[in-house]
Amino acid sequence: MAATRLLSSRPSLQNPKLSRPTHPIDFLPRSSGLKFSKKIVSHGSRCDITSFEFDKPRNWTDPLHVIGHSPSSHSSSSVPMAAAAARNPPARGVKKVCLFYCAETKALAERVAAESDAIELRGITWRTFDDGFPNLFIPNAQGIRGQHVAFLASFSSPGVIFEQLSVVYALPKLFISSFTLVLPFFPTGTSERMEDEGDVATAFTLARILSNIPISRGGPTSLVTFDIHALQERFYFGDNILPCFESGIPLLKYRLQELPDSDNIAIAFPDDGSWKRFHKQLHHFPMIVCAKVREGDKRIVRIKEGDPAGRHVVIVDDLVQSGGTLVECQKVLAAHGATKISAYVTHGIFPNRSWERFEHDNGGNPENGLTYFWITDSCSKTVTAVKNKPPFEVLSLAGSIAGALQI
Repeated sequence: MAATRLLSSRPSLQNPKLSRPTHPIDFLPRSSGLKFSKKIVSHGSRCDITSFEFDKPRNWTDPLHVIGHSPSSHSSSSVPMAAAAARNPPARGVKKVCLFYCAETKALAERVAAESDAIELRGITWRTFDDGFPNLFIPNAQGIRGQHVAFLASFSSPGVIFEQLSVVYALPKLFISSFTLVLPFFPTGTSERMEDEGDVATAFTLARILSNIPISRGGPTSLVTFDIHALQERFYFGDNILPCFESGIPLLKYRLQELPDSDNIAIAFPDDGSWKRFHKQLHHFPMIVCAKVREGDKRIVRIKEGDPAGRHVVIVDDLVQSGGTLVECQKVLAAHGATKISAYVTHGIFPNRSWERFEHDNGGNPENGLTYFWITDSCSKTVTAVKNKPPFEVLSLAGSIAGALQI
C-alpha cells in the first residue's frame, strides 16, 4: 500500500484571466488613475457607469476568485455544503478573508489559503512571560480594520485553550467587518450530558465560553466546526454566536468513489449513535449496524443488522480515542465474511499513541488489519504522527473550510 497521503476533496483551480472587454471605453487611452465620467454618455455611447477608475490599468484580471471543486463526473452530494455554496460565488467578487492561525494549525491554514486567492494568511506572535502565561501580539492590527477576519483554532489540550481564547476575544474588537472562528474539532463534545448528580457537562461549558466572544462590527461571531459529537449541542450556544455544523462525510464519499471496488462497499456503524448521526448521508450504501451487548461481566460487539459477507466494509464514526470499539467491530465483521475492512473517523484523537494498535491488512487479511484508515486533518498532532504509516490516509478539510469562509 502507498504511504499516507493527504487528500483534498477538490483540486484547486487558478483564476481564469478574462479577455479584454469590447466596451466603448476600450477606445479611450488608459493611464494610471484615469477616471471615466459622464463625458462618456455625451459621445453617444450609452453607459450606466458614471465613474470608472483603473487601479491597475494594464491588468484585466477579474477580481473574482473561484474555489476549486470536484470533477463534474461526481454528484453534488459529494461536495460539503459550505464548499458547494462557495463553488459559484457571486459575479461581483468574493469575500476577502484574513486568516489567522495557531502553531498547530499552520499547515492546515496554508492548505486552506491554497484553495483560494481570496484568503490571506496572517500570523500572530506567540510568546510567554517568565511565569508561563501568554505574551501575545497581533502584528499590523490596524491593517485588518474593515476586513473579514477568521481564526483557525486547535483546542487540542487545556494548556493551549487559554492563549487562543485570548486572541479570539481580541480580534473582534479591532474594528473588523466580521469574525469567524474555525474550530474543526470541538474537543469536549463527548461530555454533553449528566448521568449522575454532580457530573459536569464540559461541552456546555466550552459552548458558553465561545458564546461570549465579543461582537464585531458585522454582528455575532460565526463558528465553523465539523461533526460535533451530538447535534443537540447546537442548543448549548447562546445568541452571540452562529454555529455552522459541517461534516467530513462528503470527503469520505468522494474517496470511496475512487476505489476500484466502489460498487462493493458496505458501511458499518459501531453503535446506534453512529447510525443516527450518519446514516442519512450514507443511505445509498448497504448498511450494517453493530451493538455492544453484555455477556457476564464483559461487553462485546455483535452485529445487530446487515450482512458483511463478501463486502469491503467501511466502519464509520465521528471520532476515535483508544480505538477499542473499532478493533472489536473489525473482528466481528471479519468473522462474518467481510473480504476487506476499512475505517473512517472525522477526528482521529488517539491519546497515548493508540493509533499504533491499527495494523495494515497486507493485501487482504481483514482479521489482521485494515485496508484503509481515513481521518481528516482536524487533529494536527495526529496527522504528523501517522504520516507515512499505512493504513492511515488523511482527507483534508481545507477545501471545506475555504468554502465555509465564503458564507
